Amino acid sequence: MSPSTPDAQQALERLSSLRQHQQDSRRSPHKPLLVLLALGRLAATGSSRLPWSEAEETLSNLIEEFGPTSQTGRSQSAAFPFTRLRSDGVWMLDRDVPMDNVGPLRQGVTGQFEASLEAALRDRPELLAAAARGLVESHFPGTVAPDVLVAVGLDPDLLEGSRPARDTSPADRRRSSTWPAAVIEAWDRQCAFCGFDGAAGGGVVGIEAAHVRWFKLGGPDDLDNGLALCSLHHKLFDRGMLGLDGDFAVVVSRRFSARTTQGRTVYDLHGQRLTPRPGTPLPAARHVRWHTDQVFQGQSLAS
Repeated sequence: MSPSTPDAQQALERLSSLRQHQQDSRRSPHKPLLVLLALGRLAATGSSRLPWSEAEETLSNLIEEFGPTSQTGRSQSAAFPFTRLRSDGVWMLDRDVPMDNVGPLRQGVTGQFEASLEAALRDRPELLAAAARGLVESHFPGTVAPDVLVAVGLDPDLLEGSRPARDTSPADRRRSSTWPAAVIEAWDRQCAFCGFDGAAGGGVVGIEAAHVRWFKLGGPDDLDNGLALCSLHHKLFDRGMLGLDGDFAVVVSRRFSARTTQGRTVYDLHGQRLTPRPGTPLPAARHVRWHTDQVFQGQSLAS
């Protein structure tokens, strides 16, 4: 049965409805990360069963790695989706426990997909792949999505798989086809962070247009929401290892570490101010604040 058949489509819609928990352009990837973790277990073992004794560490690590910085304790952050996902009708626990309460979870509680959803995903690998692809693409940019899939035990190549047909509503946002080239040209066809300007045959190589505020979370295709970055620094920017401060200087997260001379060149970016060519706008302060709050990981290096 293909992902476009009614039963399969219903299963996909049950999982895609998790997107409604992403509000006001604030990132809330906790439930999607739990679902992706369960999908990875289902693909590997034939069952999504996930004891809290394992989830407390594994899910906490995923949330810390791919979620926004939070003052909430690690175990509490993991308990939120582990208990609340029940209200979405896609998750169940083997005993009734209070929402958000870590203590009872430590008494041997296990969670897994709701039975009918579990059966549908287990019996149709293409449906499982479509569900994982839909979730990861809805909550993470293309630079980060493959890393998330690897972390939950899924093959990142599933991002290249066929996608189920769906209706397109007038409310759907469409990316601008001209924005990437305009951003790269505005920043003089070089990385705004390190100055890399690779080219071949008249076209740039390894230079990409990066949204400061992610398009998936309301970021516009405007020049003041874009930076031209080399592939490496685009990845580090979207992973929250690099950011910008209020003076438009590059900041490096304390979570980033490197041992080799080449890797440690990232540290050299810390404190360097953006210097766009005349006529190119700096990123809007509101977009920089969003990236700092929702993407940048931990604290920056000392000046």
